[in-house]
Amino acid sequence: MPTTTPPLREANPWTTPLRDLGLTIRGTPLDAVLQDFQHELKQRGLTRVEPKFYLSTEWGVPFGTISIAIPFYLARADLTKLHADRGRFVEGADRADILRYLRHEMGHVLNYAYKLYEEAEWVRHFGDISRPYVEEYRPRPFHPDYVRHLPGWYAQKHPDEDWAETFAVWLTPNVDWRRRYAGAATALAKLEYCDRTVAVVRDREPLVVAEELDEEVGEIVASLDHFYQEHAPAGEDVPPEVEDALQTIFGNLPAAVDPSAQPRRSAAALIRRLEHTLAAEVFRWTAYFPEHIRVLLRRLAERAEALRLVYPAEREPEATVALTAFVTALALNRMQHG
Repeated sequence: MPTTTPPLREANPWTTPLRDLGLTIRGTPLDAVLQDFQHELKQRGLTRVEPKFYLSTEWGVPFGTISIAIPFYLARADLTKLHADRGRFVEGADRADILRYLRHEMGHVLNYAYKLYEEAEWVRHFGDISRPYVEEYRPRPFHPDYVRHLPGWYAQKHPDEDWAETFAVWLTPNVDWRRRYAGAATALAKLEYCDRTVAVVRDREPLVVAEELDEEVGEIVASLDHFYQEHAPAGEDVPPEVEDALQTIFGNLPAAVDPSAQPRRSAAALIRRLEHTLAAEVFRWTAYFPEHIRVLLRRLAERAEALRLVYPAEREPEATVALTAFVTALALNRMQHG
């Protein structure tokens, strides 16, 4: 996300408390995206509830408030890059992606502002909001009862997320959700409920206007280094069969012509080069956390390097496809069996 804000220039940015980094929304490209989003809400007649936006450690809406937390690293391009370099998934990689998350969070705001979760019809469509919230869930891909908005089949995580994802699809401009979900009766019924509900509440004053903030960046004493150490993903062990699998992927790619005349490339280098893209895309379709996938890929790169695996340069597309299929299979296995 480009920005005119100067890069980190603190004497030691890693040890500087987050609260002292001077992070703000106003005057940044993030500010411009929020203005576009507010215009989007006005276009839909959603003017009674005015969410408060603030910087925190991650996206979210504290329960019972109308405050939307935005990851602090989106306020400056250098922090966004640093976040990615530390192996973390950037939730808001560009303007369109930030808007995607904002629409989801606004679903939570509307839910809490009007206490929709207490209505019998809301519960009938989405379930009991008091259901335990499980961080690592096991989705059923392409299930017709749920809409698809954020990656990882996120609507299947919890009733509150199911509603927020449904609202986000409804809110997204130029999406013909009736056509898209015509063959998914349950998901369509949720969207129709959302459409009716917004039409009713858009002219009502909200029941809840609380703006309590959770982990506002201006109050976080932890340094960047401490933050990323605290949020580092757990190590990923790989089964011993992985070495045979890597040999299969890269060893079965003979050159089309005289092998001795073809340039060879490092398998480890390919894995490292694809790390970011593979983590994001495998997460999109499996819901296995991208931070875990990146750690897994780094383990695979270490094994490939130790084995000195190479492949013909001309066969890189095939190597990429085979590696993607393999990592997806590993992720699905972890999702099913832990």
